Amino acid sequence: MSENYYPPLSPVSTGIKGKCPRCGRGRLFNGYLTVAKSCSSCGLDFSFADGGDGAAWFVMLFAGFFGVGSILGIEVAYSPVWWVHVLIAIPVLIIMPMILLRPVKGMLLCQQWRTNAQEGRLHK
Repeated sequence: MSENYYPPLSPVSTGIKGKCPRCGRGRLFNGYLTVAKSCSSCGLDFSFADGGDGAAWFVMLFAGFFGVGSILGIEVAYSPVWWVHVLIAIPVLIIMPMILLRPVKGMLLCQQWRTNAQEGRLHK
């Protein structure tokens, strides 16, 4: 087996762990959301990584739907005082997106590498 052979890895598992999409060992992120320059294990250049706003959009969609739905459901079922809504809304609408943003961005970047997705260009 060649030393440069890398078996295909799942973009979901490598993205959630924040690992390199090619080898699955090196770190994809330097900071919380800052993409590293390259993989410390296999040397893959991460200049292809263009996360854009995709991860934020998916996280906001999920957290907004789940958060507003849970708040409305609790209001209809129990009609609690306002501070109960605050206790529910803060974790759901603030903390949950912060927890989900990095794994979702990692999954999108790993999927981008796996499918060799690039910016659209017009051919003339």
